[in-house]
This record gives sequence, structure tokens and C-alpha cells, in this order.
Amino acid sequence: MRFCKNWSDGLATWLLAIYLMLCAPFGWAASIDIRNPVLQASEEGYVLSADFRIDFNPRLEEAVTKGVTLYFVLDFELERPRWYWMDEKVASKSQTWRLSYHALTRQYRLSTGSLHQAFASLEEALQMLSRVRRWPVLDTPLRPGDSYQAALRLRLDISQLPKPFQVSALANRDWNLNSDWLRWKFVVPASEPETSPPPAVLPAQEGR
Repeated sequence: MRFCKNWSDGLATWLLAIYLMLCAPFGWAASIDIRNPVLQASEEGYVLSADFRIDFNPRLEEAVTKGVTLYFVLDFELERPRWYWMDEKVASKSQTWRLSYHALTRQYRLSTGSLHQAFASLEEALQMLSRVRRWPVLDTPLRPGDSYQAALRLRLDISQLPKPFQVSALANRDWNLNSDWLRWKFVVPASEPETSPPPAVLPAQEGR
């Protein structure tokens, strides 16, 4: 019985992938833009805040509402330039969010680690995903006045999709939802770390 269930579930996944690849509406490309990245000191180290403009297309919307979980990965890197050798990588962090739809409750769910939050609409879920606040990226002190290169990107991770959808994603640009790496110069300030409490948003946890 378990074999039959697994087989039927696998067949249903393949049929859904074929439907979304051939029949789902499309008309514009999906995109992600990064806005207002801020790296600042805190009592625990350094935290990152940023805003994102996330534009879905009809194919991705249909995939979520049909039960496909989408995985979004936020990547951060901090490097110290060195003229005599390759740049030194000081920090490298990634955080994963899972975006899903539950047909029984008719709610969208955004999850990270063991934390999750439900929303009545996809727009509300994406609005939450588009605001990252006080994400811990570095717990070691940096010397005031030193200059670094910071980099940030947000991407839809197709490698975590079910296999049929990975095949569809490789053959169809409608599944390509990634920001370019945004890079900026970060100079460690000489001021004391801030101690203001974090805003009430879904907290980020280390993805790996």
C-alpha cells in the first residue's frame, strides 16, 4: 500500500509539473530587487536589515496555490580586500524561508526553522518575506575604521523543489527568481553598538 501511495503521489507531482510547464498562464518575468541594505553593530555582533521588491509571475503563483512549496535563500558575504592576496572572507551566512499554501485553512505560510506565520493572502506573505530586520550575520568584533566589501542576494532555490519541478525550472525561465548580488562598501564605525530592541517581525534563524 505504501508503494502504491508513493507511486500515485509521484505521478501526481509529475502531472502537476507538466501542467504548470505547459498550461499555466505566464506573461512577465519574475524578479527581485534589493533595497536599503544596512549592516550595523549590536550587542551580539553585527546584524543586517534590508528590503526587497519581489515580483511573482502567474506561473509561480499557480505553483504555490497548487501545493508546491517554494524555498527562498538569503545569502550574505563580508570580505576584507587585500592588495597582496585574495580577499579574506570574514563572514558567510545563509537563511532559508519556505513559502507554502494550505488548502484546508486557505492560508499561506512562511516558515524559517521551527518558526512559521500564516497569512490570508500571498501578497501578505511576500510582504513579510520582503522585510528582513536585524538578521545576525557576524558575532566577532571588527576594528573601527577598517573597510570591507559586503554582498547580499535573495534567490528562489530550485534545487529544493520536487524533481519534476526542477526539470521544469531548468527548461523554463518563468522559474528564474533571483536578485543579482548587491555589493557595497562597509566601513566599521567608531560609535558604540546600538542597544535598541528589534522590531516585531518574523525573526531570521541561521539556515545552515
